Amino acid sequence: MEILYLDDHLVAITKPAGLLVHRSAVDRRETVSALQLTRDRIGRRVYPVHRLDRPTSGVLLFALAREPAAILSAAFAARQVEKRYLAVVRGFIPEEGVINYPLVEEQDRTTDRLARSGKGAQEAVTSFRRLALAELPLPSGGHPTSRYSLVEARPLTGRKHQIRRHCKHLFHPVMGDTTHGDGFHNKRFREDFGCPRLLLHALTLSLPHPVTGKNLTVTAPLDEEFTRLLCFMGWEEAVATTDKER
Repeated sequence: MEILYLDDHLVAITKPAGLLVHRSAVDRRETVSALQLTRDRIGRRVYPVHRLDRPTSGVLLFALAREPAAILSAAFAARQVEKRYLAVVRGFIPEEGVINYPLVEEQDRTTDRLARSGKGAQEAVTSFRRLALAELPLPSGGHPTSRYSLVEARPLTGRKHQIRRHCKHLFHPVMGDTTHGDGFHNKRFREDFGCPRLLLHALTLSLPHPVTGKNLTVTAPLDEEFTRLLCFMGWEEAVATTDKER
């Protein structure tokens, strides 16, 4: 777990895939969380201001006091924070587009048992662009080859599992997604490619600093497993080019 940014008000880390943001009823046996590790690392109390799904890696931001935490939470709610993700999806996704597809809130039977059910679908918008393609000589679904895309996704709203559900809506599920994904291709990535993780990474966060007001951009490097998969697909240059464009 790498510290990407630290000042008197904020700390940003790289959350590994599989790590909870904070201890939760999602897994009562898990005693380690990003919040706890960050607190122990810097020796200060930290306040979460947004979330990442457990299987998603990437930039995770904490405030170091209640006031900046409230300002940052308001900035996320007001869509003043730009979030940029990398994902590997099944098939050849269109070159670019905007997915404007409302989502009904997903509720976990354990963690959301007290939440109000029966809510209608809420606005959910994700823009995306295709960065690279790969076609492998591996049969799938009656076809002689398997196709995959590397995608940059920018969620403009913050619904639960939004990118994963929007990719499923386009029939281009994120690889490694055991909830909204493709079991056949997930198994191939685990067994043939040696990559069992969800291939979704929160690459950058750009936001106004809650105290100075200056724009802050934090970038999280890809982990070894994700990087190895990109090399296997021949996508290193596509990611390098995207980094230069930022």
